[in-house]
Amino acid sequence: MSQSTSLADRTALVTGAATGIGKAIAAALAAAGAHVVVNHPHQQQLADAVVKDIEAAGGSAVAVAADISVRAEYEAMVKRLLQEYGRWDVLVNNAAVAITKPFPDITEEEFDLSFAVNVKGVFHGMQLAWEYLSDGGRIVTISSSTTALMLPGYAVYDATKGAVEQMNHILSKEFGPRHITVNTVSPGATETETYRDGKTAEFLNRVEAMSAFGRLGRPDEIAAVVTFLAGDAAGWVTAQNIRVNGGTA
Repeated sequence: MSQSTSLADRTALVTGAATGIGKAIAAALAAAGAHVVVNHPHQQQLADAVVKDIEAAGGSAVAVAADISVRAEYEAMVKRLLQEYGRWDVLVNNAAVAITKPFPDITEEEFDLSFAVNVKGVFHGMQLAWEYLSDGGRIVTISSSTTALMLPGYAVYDATKGAVEQMNHILSKEFGPRHITVNTVSPGATETETYRDGKTAEFLNRVEAMSAFGRLGRPDEIAAVVTFLAGDAAGWVTAQNIRVNGGTA
């Protein structure tokens, strides 16, 4: 493994890593040599399966339950990480809820949940990274290419993603003196376990046609970019929003 891609002896925390893109990111970081904390809110069996797969491939991981919208739970998870591995080098803000429906139908509870997880959860992670992340560390936040598409039904979801994109952009300057990079990765439509749920064939065909390649992305394609940003080769890359979407937007 080249020095630029090796994450040996580093520790990464991936929020929302029991399924989908987060699961792929956790596996890719572990394959690059990192110890990985697989965060999940209430998916212990799925998270344990991710850890089992990582360990079977020769990697190191532990599953830790925490609701990232609750500061005390998030901080307890970080302290568990430090107790387990002694240092924290990479934060991947991946966990999110995606409530997409006509704007008049969104309830206040759904609005609050969206901002609690997608924005306040990232806020907690960034503040804890400020306190505990090692100098020279890496922060990657997962946003969405839908922020550039003006899709009906995505108003609240995209509002949360726009908020964290701006948070990242500004915090890249604040973390800069410690040589911590802060970047955003914005996937396009990605073939996860649940992506097709509740979507019509017409919608899926339209989304696939928007890509230059006429297909959905794969979680490992997103994970590859995150792994690059987590490594030494990306030390001069910060404040960027990289759209990994097959040319959709």
